[in-house]
Amino acid sequence: MIRYLFAWALGMMTLGCQNNTYQIGERLYKGNCSSCHMDKGEGLAGLIPPLAGSDYLGQHLDKLPCLIRKGLQDTIVVNGKTYVEMMPANPALSDIQITNLLNYIGSSWGNQHPPYQLEQVRELLKSCE
Repeated sequence: MIRYLFAWALGMMTLGCQNNTYQIGERLYKGNCSSCHMDKGEGLAGLIPPLAGSDYLGQHLDKLPCLIRKGLQDTIVVNGKTYVEMMPANPALSDIQITNLLNYIGSSWGNQHPPYQLEQVRELLKSCE
């Protein structure tokens, strides 16, 4: 009986982890990104580009870690629309926080990008130092 109870508890803990795979990334998004990109990644009325369904994300997967760390002060085109607002840098975010953040964004709001690995993000961040 105890063996079954233990197996059930272990299964419930595992299920809970699987349902919240990107919970840390979600918290980081809410604390660092949602005030501009909005809660559901929809952007802000032509000023701030959307992250939800963004073609830019898929086309620039190798540049996204640097974009988060260093910000952006250039014109970009997202889903055929031009955006000129500056994106502030987030130099205080660690490599693992950037990885978690990217994985949350890449799997939310209809986005289906492959997950980043920490070592991959570290290598990509070297190019923006």
